[in-house]
Amino acid sequence: MTLASYHVPEFSPVADEAAIVRGDRFRFTVLTPRLVRAEYDPDGEFEDRPSQVFWHRDQPVPDFEASRDDGRLVIETEAIRLEYAANEPFAPSTLSAHVRELGSVWHYGDDDLGNMGGTVRTLDRVEGSTALEPGLLGGDGWTVHEDTDRLVFDADGWVTPRDAHEDYEDIYFFGYGHAYLDALEDFTAVSGDVPMVPRWALGNWWSRYDHYSDDQLRELMTRFREEELPLSVCVLDMDWHVTDNEYHNGWTGWTWNDELFPDPEGFIDWLHEEGLRTTLNIHPAEGVYPHEDAYPDIAEHMGIDPASERPVEFDASDTQFLRGYFEHVINPLEETGVDFWWIDWQQWEESPEMDGLDPLWALNHLHALDRTRDDRRPFILSRWGGLGGHRYPIGFSGDAYISWDSLAFQPYLTATGSNVDFGWWSHDIGGHFGATGTPTGFGELYARWAQFGAFSPINRIHTGNIEYIDKRPWTFEPTVRETLGETLRLRHALIPYLYTMAWRNHDRGVPLIRPMYYHHPGTELAYHVPQQYYFGSELVVAPHVRERDEATNLARQTVWLPDGEWFEFDSGRPSRAGLHARYGDLGDVPSYAKAGAIVPMDGEPGFGDTAAPETLRVLAFPGADNTFDLYEDDGTSRAYRDGEYATTTLRQSYEPGQVELTVEAATGATEHVPETRDLELCVRGVREDLAVEIDGADGSVEYDPEARTQEVTIPAHDTSSSVTVRLAASDADVIAAEDSRLDRVRELLRHLEIPARSKSQLDDYASAFVAGERTDLDWLGNFRERLTGEQARAIVETLCDVGVAHLDNAETERILLWNGDGRTDVTYRLSTFERGEIPLETEGDIETGPLPALRILELDDLDGQDWTLTVEYADAGSVSFEGEGEAESYEGEIW
Repeated sequence: MTLASYHVPEFSPVADEAAIVRGDRFRFTVLTPRLVRAEYDPDGEFEDRPSQVFWHRDQPVPDFEASRDDGRLVIETEAIRLEYAANEPFAPSTLSAHVRELGSVWHYGDDDLGNMGGTVRTLDRVEGSTALEPGLLGGDGWTVHEDTDRLVFDADGWVTPRDAHEDYEDIYFFGYGHAYLDALEDFTAVSGDVPMVPRWALGNWWSRYDHYSDDQLRELMTRFREEELPLSVCVLDMDWHVTDNEYHNGWTGWTWNDELFPDPEGFIDWLHEEGLRTTLNIHPAEGVYPHEDAYPDIAEHMGIDPASERPVEFDASDTQFLRGYFEHVINPLEETGVDFWWIDWQQWEESPEMDGLDPLWALNHLHALDRTRDDRRPFILSRWGGLGGHRYPIGFSGDAYISWDSLAFQPYLTATGSNVDFGWWSHDIGGHFGATGTPTGFGELYARWAQFGAFSPINRIHTGNIEYIDKRPWTFEPTVRETLGETLRLRHALIPYLYTMAWRNHDRGVPLIRPMYYHHPGTELAYHVPQQYYFGSELVVAPHVRERDEATNLARQTVWLPDGEWFEFDSGRPSRAGLHARYGDLGDVPSYAKAGAIVPMDGEPGFGDTAAPETLRVLAFPGADNTFDLYEDDGTSRAYRDGEYATTTLRQSYEPGQVELTVEAATGATEHVPETRDLELCVRGVREDLAVEIDGADGSVEYDPEARTQEVTIPAHDTSSSVTVRLAASDADVIAAEDSRLDRVRELLRHLEIPARSKSQLDDYASAFVAGERTDLDWLGNFRERLTGEQARAIVETLCDVGVAHLDNAETERILLWNGDGRTDVTYRLSTFERGEIPLETEGDIETGPLPALRILELDDLDGQDWTLTVEYADAGSVSFEGEGEAESYEGEIW
């Protein structure tokens, strides 16, 4: 039996003959100016069927030249020059490529030392960081994907091993230099696009592995609504189904537990009425046993007599089983109203019945396609199944340990996953279980994790079945509770922005979360800030992922802002480009908008409501011209593929004395846009004393001094017309130019546990320093007996662009030293010793002096050496780091 038609995707695997250069034993296919497929086969037999990764080789033929001279083949495009000794097996001496942009050269077999990483199958049993699989982007300008052993799709639409010569090779050369976004766009062109995620998926999810009953969940969801904590998805984990049986441990199950859910359809109807979607967690590995409701039908489908009670074994290679699995197990369960599936596959990685077939990949592929049978989007929750997994959003990163190290790793993992265009990650926000139980200060850790979740692709709060872990926001003390509430409401407010980024991911292959080097590839520092990322096209986020320091009572994060003007997203404070240390209380989330940024939001985010907003709030940040095309469609179907969507262009124009913000008329399928909507047009980071004009509507004006925002409210605006708000200054710039250092020092002093008299004295000195009345920091030495090294560091780093940071949240650890102000009174001493030597008995190698303007110290470079690094802050205190070669470095004592 073959698969159903909707389980077979549309392929276009045969390249245009004009793109092919061939010989007796080789074939090269020029897919784009930077992407070339290379095949070698002693029999001259080549593969035209789609592989698991590459589906669409029929691409527009790029300009290229192919020449042969003396048995040497040369293929040249505008971007690369490829050379090959014709008909010879691939080897370093026979196949090479030159990347013009960087001047780098690849030879067949070269180690990809510059690869910037991809992602990982799962974080199960991982605490902190772990090694990632290779990605598609390389710092040397090239990467190579080996496709030789990938399965291919046969005529019936299912995969099969290749019948190829043992020496056959099939590789894809990516020569993109630093054009990282181009690489992702071309990759999705040849491998399949990233589908649009449903709009409702971008809200907050509630998930817990627990023995919930339908009454308990109704009560819980109602409490979230009453607390004005918006949700859009209610997850049903493991125990929705019968677990007690005589056949296996109950991990696999397909029959509703009627003791917990006596009326599943009625319960799911209730969720839908509340505006919530739901998923069921499934573990398919055990197949279907006689105690399941679905057993008689699937047994007969497989030719098994149900009276025999012989189990229907799981077999990802058998299309008969796969078709029965969906038609007799999955589809009937969906009739109760299930919106999507959480495929929690944790078992074997290769099918015993077919070499090379990963059951996880098979489940992801078919479950995603099965949803399209009734025009729904191919949306699932499952672990990463390998390159090409971007076609099956979204990713479940696995059972996260509850620890600061696990939280710290997730921003890096999420951003780096974009290097294989797997951007739609869903993490266990708050963690699944603890290696040694719940840590002290869990409320702080949970709040910080939730803040990252608000600025991550999917915000799924999750908890394991541990009795003493409770993530209901109202169970925490007031500060944590307030932070969680603000965070959840912010997430729902951001849905218009997030959904537009989802469209860009589908349309252009540009992920929501992006490493800094995507937009600043020529800046070395962009490759060494794994703690931060672009959040869409307009924002940079560096969430706090470490607990507050006992000396300052504040969390600390290092932030790099690239050249240009920046504003704090929430306060509108202008921020200088460069490296900064940011200290913040529990409500602080380091997030920044670039000059000209436009961020559309829902002005009235509500529980269970993720639709196109009735109140559109637009945040605009002055300093540059910009446009933003707000995307809206029906939120669930695949009609977007036929152009059934609307866009509303938001436009900002800026000159120093004036800024204009325009909301243009909606275009396209405007039935997806409210006929009228209230507008809240907010220009953030500007002065209060500006003249405000409104063209095309009537509205009111109010200034918010805390957010430095001029807010224009226009009720019931006709979305088929445009409106412009103009802010003008009678003198100077509209931007609220200010030096916020003194305010930050005062915020810092309020949290320091030092004598109040010392705080007043420090305030006086800091005020004089900010005013330029003194430029030295000698006055800090007066407080040496009262300040710890960390406290002195915080004051200096807040006043000056100078500091040190130990970044240990990625695969490679590094220390950053910076001194943007060129100060000579902040010094460092780096001592290195042969491993095992005692520093007091040997001089070793010592570097000392004022902090450099920028120093990136990769700890791998200290392999085999013991080392210490001390930074002295104006004779007021110091901080020290130390480590051992070939061992984890750690932050040492503060002296």
